[in-house]
Amino acid sequence: MQAREPFALQDPWRIGEATLTSRLLLGTAGYPSPQVLGDAIKASGAQVVTVGLKRTLAADGDNGFIDMIRAVLAETGARLLPNTAGCRSAREAVQLARMARELYETSWVKLEVIGDEHLLAPDVFELEAAARELVRDGFTVLPYCTDDLIACRRLLDAGCAVLMPWAAPIGSGQGLLDPFALRTLRARLPDVTLIVDAGLGAPSHAAAALELGYDAVLINSAVSQARDPVAMARAFRDAVTAGRTAFLAGVMAKQDFAVPSTPVTGQPFVLG
Repeated sequence: MQAREPFALQDPWRIGEATLTSRLLLGTAGYPSPQVLGDAIKASGAQVVTVGLKRTLAADGDNGFIDMIRAVLAETGARLLPNTAGCRSAREAVQLARMARELYETSWVKLEVIGDEHLLAPDVFELEAAARELVRDGFTVLPYCTDDLIACRRLLDAGCAVLMPWAAPIGSGQGLLDPFALRTLRARLPDVTLIVDAGLGAPSHAAAALELGYDAVLINSAVSQARDPVAMARAFRDAVTAGRTAFLAGVMAKQDFAVPSTPVTGQPFVLG
């Protein structure tokens, strides 16, 4: 009998005009070598890969990294999602997004505007201002934001195609610090594509996000800083599939009391 694909892999989703099956997005920063990065992208099954333009341009014009990314994308068919990491104002983020569109020939942008150096928390005011201008400029904007419902609604009103709320501060590996806020966001925005971004440190964290009904997760440090990034990329791939399958199958509700799995009262029955 031919093995069937996991239920979750038969459940495509969309970013703008693109239809995707993988619900794992992968960052490219901090890997020990270009070869390991390329192998991790392939092992993850990711169809969307993020890259920071500021980090790329910091190499004094050396385009070796860009060429390597393009080669991997051509081999895997993944799409590039440039980000504006390191920006501190709407004006700076808009300028960097326009440079990324010219360099990478894509109108997709992961919009980051940081307002706090300690937590690397998004500045929701500058974020909204940048989002409005970029949407007017024809970008498909995916903002890195907090899990605040009102701020998220403002970003949707600005024309953002997708929201990317954090689970915890960037690179902290703490997992879902406020599951209530994330559940509320999912419940109140049922038709919005939501990607958990930042703070996930273990495959179990990714599975938990997908079990809540989130559409995808973005992982970087948890893979790039692992002892074996390629194996960790594969682990996150499997966890995301498991979490989405569990959500679609129906995760059992939590109870404050015991519920016997085998009834001990009522009509007895005999298994033949």
